Amino acid sequence: MAQAGIRNMGAYMRKMALCGYVLQIDLAPVRELVSLQRRCSNNLNQVAIHANTYGGIYPEEISALQRDYSALWGPLSDLLKQLSALVEL
Repeated sequence: MAQAGIRNMGAYMRKMALCGYVLQIDLAPVRELVSLQRRCSNNLNQVAIHANTYGGIYPEEISALQRDYSALWGPLSDLLKQLSALVEL
């Protein structure tokens, strides 16, 4: 129980009774990726606000931001799906 970092005895017993094992995954790199994605999303929102307020953004800039944003979210989304499938085992 201590090795898995679980402090609640009931939660540990339920997990062991249902699965027979406790899976401990280091998600620090994933948390960093999600943080970077949030920053990217924030930047995109700021550009949208600027464009709606002042109307001074070029269509090429918008398409470049959309390409960058979709390129970042695609692999992260796949990784999160794989991790959720691992945890469900």
